[in-house]
Amino acid sequence: QVQLVESGGGLVQPGGSLRLSCAASGSIFSIYTMGWYRQAPGKQRELVAAITSDGMLNYEDSVKGRFTISRDNAKNTVYLQMNSLKPEDTDVYYCNAYLKVSSPGGYRYLEVWGQGTLVTVSS
Repeated sequence: QVQLVESGGGLVQPGGSLRLSCAASGSIFSIYTMGWYRQAPGKQRELVAAITSDGMLNYEDSVKGRFTISRDNAKNTVYLQMNSLKPEDTDVYYCNAYLKVSSPGGYRYLEVWGQGTLVTVSS
């Protein structure tokens, strides 16, 4: 069983900052891509930022220059530093990971989601 546990969401004023964390646990051989998505009610879940195991980065255009994704491979943890937050950044943020896990007879590949953490940007 593999779990992603997120933390760090909350209420912040426009222009403020928040840092999200997501830790993976379980019978993990290796983690390939880790990322953050967000979803507003009635809308599709969209990629915010992603980072591969060798450090390649991908950002959604509206967060470039404001958000920074990073990971600590020793801790199986990914972070999202969010600066200069805007009201339109208000959403539920979900952590995502594509990883290799132990399985009877060997291993398998899995895509796993966290439970989501609410970020509210409001004065």
